[in-house]
Amino acid sequence: MAKLSGPMLPPKNGGIAKQAVVLLHGYGADGNDLIGLGHHWGPLLPDAFFVAPNAPSPSAGNPFGFEWFPLAVDRIAGRIEGAKTAAPAIVEFLTDLWAQTGLTAADTYLIGFSQGAMMALHVGTALPRPLRGVVSFSGAFVPADSFPAEDKAPVALIHGDLDQVVDPNLSRQAATELTAAGYDVSLHISPGMGHGIAPDGLDFSTSFLLAHGT
Repeated sequence: MAKLSGPMLPPKNGGIAKQAVVLLHGYGADGNDLIGLGHHWGPLLPDAFFVAPNAPSPSAGNPFGFEWFPLAVDRIAGRIEGAKTAAPAIVEFLTDLWAQTGLTAADTYLIGFSQGAMMALHVGTALPRPLRGVVSFSGAFVPADSFPAEDKAPVALIHGDLDQVVDPNLSRQAATELTAAGYDVSLHISPGMGHGIAPDGLDFSTSFLLAHGT
């Protein structure tokens, strides 16, 4: 299994990290696409370090980017199979990160955009120990075989209502499914936003992180 790596930002406190924020990019992008969120959140979470690993496979749609799983003609079947295939690399990355830093799942946020959001939800709702929080921007929920976890991480779902790449109803559906399974779910739909992160969506996610940051 390929080891994941990507850009990192140290904690703003200048000392030892007490929290980790793991950022999973979208299809055809790389870790540089999301590490900028660390510049935004770093002053607000000064004890956190940020890391944005590149997905394990070069993207078929962008030779300069990466993919967690290939796009299939049948998007639903492709997500189900793809998420299960990609999950072990992310779990291994998290396990190694915790072993190297002394941090735990309870100290870690898992955040993703688009295909990375699908992976964040897939992995983050099924780990044996709950994460500090899971944030999905423009994603969809593909349950893992071990879903639901016994101890559940809080989840924030954020989506543009004009998204034509990933249907915003997939986040609404995720909110329903996760709430029914006992997860603490926050849903925000950004009006007038397509496939991206709107300022109001970023503010919503920031409030979520700060609410669960202590």
